[in-house]
Amino acid sequence: MQRTRMTAAVAALALTASLAGVVAGTASAASPQPQPAPPERGRSLALAAADTAAANGLDALRHGADEKLVRTSVTPWANGLFYTAYQRTYRGLPVHGGGDAVVLADSAGKVRDITAAPAPALGLSTRNRVSAAAAEATARGQLASVEGATKPELTVLVKDGRPVLAWHTLVTGRTAKNAPAGLDTYVDANTGKVVQANDKVRHAEGRGYHNGNVTIDTAASSMTDPNRSGFRCGGQNGSTYTGSSPWGNGGANDLVTACVDIMYGAQRESDMLNQWFGYNGINGQGGMVPARAGLGEVNAYYDGTKTTFGRNQNGTNQLTGIDVVAHEYGHEIFDKTPGSAGNSNENGGMNESTGDIFGALTEHFANNPNDTPDYTVGEKLNFLGDNKPIRYMYNPSLANNDPNCYNQLTSGTEVHAAAGPQNHWFYLLAEGSNPGGGKPASPICSGGPSSVTGIGVQKAGKIFMGALLAKTSGWNHPAARKATLASAKNTYGSAECQAVKAAWDAIRVPAQSGETDCGGTNTPDFSLALDPASGSVQPGGSVTAKVNTSTTGGGAQTVRLTASGAPAGVTVSFSPSSVTSGQSATMTVAASASAADGTYPITVTGTGSATHSVTYNLAVGTTTPPTGCDNSEYTYRGTLASGQAQVQPDGSYYHSATSGAHTGCLRGPAGTDFDLYLQKWNGSGWVDVAVSGDAGADEDISYNGTAGYYRYLVHAYSGSGAYTLGLSAP
Repeated sequence: MQRTRMTAAVAALALTASLAGVVAGTASAASPQPQPAPPERGRSLALAAADTAAANGLDALRHGADEKLVRTSVTPWANGLFYTAYQRTYRGLPVHGGGDAVVLADSAGKVRDITAAPAPALGLSTRNRVSAAAAEATARGQLASVEGATKPELTVLVKDGRPVLAWHTLVTGRTAKNAPAGLDTYVDANTGKVVQANDKVRHAEGRGYHNGNVTIDTAASSMTDPNRSGFRCGGQNGSTYTGSSPWGNGGANDLVTACVDIMYGAQRESDMLNQWFGYNGINGQGGMVPARAGLGEVNAYYDGTKTTFGRNQNGTNQLTGIDVVAHEYGHEIFDKTPGSAGNSNENGGMNESTGDIFGALTEHFANNPNDTPDYTVGEKLNFLGDNKPIRYMYNPSLANNDPNCYNQLTSGTEVHAAAGPQNHWFYLLAEGSNPGGGKPASPICSGGPSSVTGIGVQKAGKIFMGALLAKTSGWNHPAARKATLASAKNTYGSAECQAVKAAWDAIRVPAQSGETDCGGTNTPDFSLALDPASGSVQPGGSVTAKVNTSTTGGGAQTVRLTASGAPAGVTVSFSPSSVTSGQSATMTVAASASAADGTYPITVTGTGSATHSVTYNLAVGTTTPPTGCDNSEYTYRGTLASGQAQVQPDGSYYHSATSGAHTGCLRGPAGTDFDLYLQKWNGSGWVDVAVSGDAGADEDISYNGTAGYYRYLVHAYSGSGAYTLGLSAP
């Protein structure tokens, strides 16, 4: 198992507890004092809301009993908003190609939007017949020469709506035709055949040459960026250029000069993301992949591990203008935001368009007089020897009759041509159809509005960046329409949302079911959550959970509660059966004596101005708490369904007045994977001080700690049943 990944259920419990200060304790438990308000309270509330939604399977976040949503990233956004991305797992294995999701929540703890890639119900064996080494050899065999390959990871790939157990690896090198390649490869873990191989290579076909004398960030004696992790520039062998400032001689084909242009463009792009959008650099973590100059081809590309830049058709200069450099690093932005890069031509075209959009944004941010801002690609570089740009964002058809409109795309449209519709949309959003001021007019597709008014390039860029943070593996133009509408409404407001809608209408991307209402902020809506989201019951018994509702838009409204999916012999009732949003109801799940043992997902639905649903995972069956912690001072018992977590002792904490050894002994049911966390109160929240997360039912912790308040968190990583926890403390 992977202890570094925290499931939404555990994260939600930990965050909720830290916000409350402590979990509701027993009468004999002392309360930690003082309890200052946690720092970044808004962030904690947003994450708690997102994790609760994921753990509950709210709406599109629904997942099966053997599946979990694992939080992979959290990105702060404007107006106290946070994008939280999740990867679906199946029996502990990551799922690729579907089921991933992003939750947008605010600092008040309200879920604003959910995006999720569709995925089928998963049911397959996770036992592989093909070894990782054999799979890597197969993946390497796709290329004539291999530069490197990542360690294969066992995954579940959703391919054409069907789950496949597969080894996943990224292989970089060159094809038999000597073309650069970065093959994101999945090898069937049972047959040994390549199931899918998506090429990550995206081509763009001191004293800089293109940008003039500029300031760049380098180390004293090498072209290594001291401020942006991983970023450096050198030659085709991967070595970083060394020397000292001033770098380069301004020559058209001097490769150190080419690196000056590369570093200038990439660093301005990183600064633009930070200053205009509040986003932490190219990869979201303050860094970016390294760059190589001097490729002897008419090409520039990103392969998932680096960017590489060549020359133009006539060999008169290097392809290192601002827009081309920012385009290639735009591919890294697309790759490193949620959902990564897909394998369809439409997704590839949107990836190419993303590079073009970030090229235009970086030109506008840099505002360099040697390369004035525009919406064409490569206009300064004479790519093909005809002194023309290779793409026109305001009218894509000017280059090779590329499509302007979404309805002109087909499954066979080449990826660079497929960039046209989204490029066209971005220009219309930023500048409008008739911007004036010397900027070119932009045609509107047949059936669109009569005109579109732009909102400015910076606003348009921030809306687009916000949408990328909601991207999933099912990314396409309709999904982008929904995500940009939500981004505009939540980042700015109704007027910008309407402008986004008009721009999509103008390129013929139709309205989508469930898309954001661009009206005022009072659109009625509510949210739904269960506490807890799972439980266990013996035949003839019952278990309860609280159904919490909240008002997320407009005024409070009546929400009617119903349940479906209960197995034979199990009934579900609500008291009351309808609540006013903001209030709670008690759900009682009763199992008759004849109810069959097993684990069952029950869908709880709330119906008001909209309909929302969450999932309650019910375990029915007789379990006996295991033994094996007889030497502990105190013993506690509980029952957990898969994915559920509980705090001990008895939902509370204990106090140690002196330093000494804390020992925890967990014994879980056979065939399960339970984990044990020892947490300490740090004055603002509970933090892990010791973790035992081996693959198995039994865990032991021994920790020497100072005086303070402590508690244990028991988590059913996979499997359900009763457990015993023994603990001793100073």
